[in-house]
Amino acid sequence: MSIKVRYFASLKESVGRPEDHLPFTHALAVHEVWTAANPGLALPETILAAVNMEYVSFDSAVQDGDEVAFFPPVTGG
Repeated sequence: MSIKVRYFASLKESVGRPEDHLPFTHALAVHEVWTAANPGLALPETILAAVNMEYVSFDSAVQDGDEVAFFPPVTGG
């Protein structure tokens, strides 16, 4: 099983890549996806997450084939 993990804006620079393909063998929550893809890098407090382009909480479950995206809050003017 695998999921696609994408990083946007400043997070892409922080982690040093635009995306990951993460294999997994058991159910994961969104916050566990971050930890598995970025060992040793704390989950930033101010980021947002989406699964399959829908905002979710960090406790939301991730399924095989899902796309998880992490991005900073967006503001406009």
